[in-house]
Amino acid sequence: MMTFTTTRCLIRPFERHDIEPFMTYRNDLEWMKYQSFKGLTLEEYENALLGEQSIINGTQLAIIDLETSELIGDLYIQQEDTTYWIGYTITPTRARQGYAFEVMSELIRHLAERGAKEFKVGVLETNEASIALLKKLNFSYFATELDEEIYRLDATC
Repeated sequence: MMTFTTTRCLIRPFERHDIEPFMTYRNDLEWMKYQSFKGLTLEEYENALLGEQSIINGTQLAIIDLETSELIGDLYIQQEDTTYWIGYTITPTRARQGYAFEVMSELIRHLAERGAKEFKVGVLETNEASIALLKKLNFSYFATELDEEIYRLDATC
């Protein structure tokens, strides 16, 4: 399973002690208004995050603060050949501190070094902060599917 570090974070598979802090922000329905995978029970999150995961079917990884060992967010990765669908969530207490940019930049670099050719992210058009982050990461608008705008990054450039 994938593990890597950024300047301030460790990205790793979820562990049992991560589930309660994960629930704290994932079940904050106002904070999570732009996200799916929310409002579940402890048992449902444990089954999803601690069970067998595969990058082909989609996997969640924990974002851990290296200094405090706290869970501060999570990443989603799903591989389709050389295209990777990626997503991110940062806990509200760590929002707007550059963590999403730091972690996403390193995730893109990490996967590109392992053969990723393209990245895609689905985002609601009303999620202005996420769209601004994607543009900062050099993603561009690609298409609209159902209720989401798809942003794309060509990793071969």
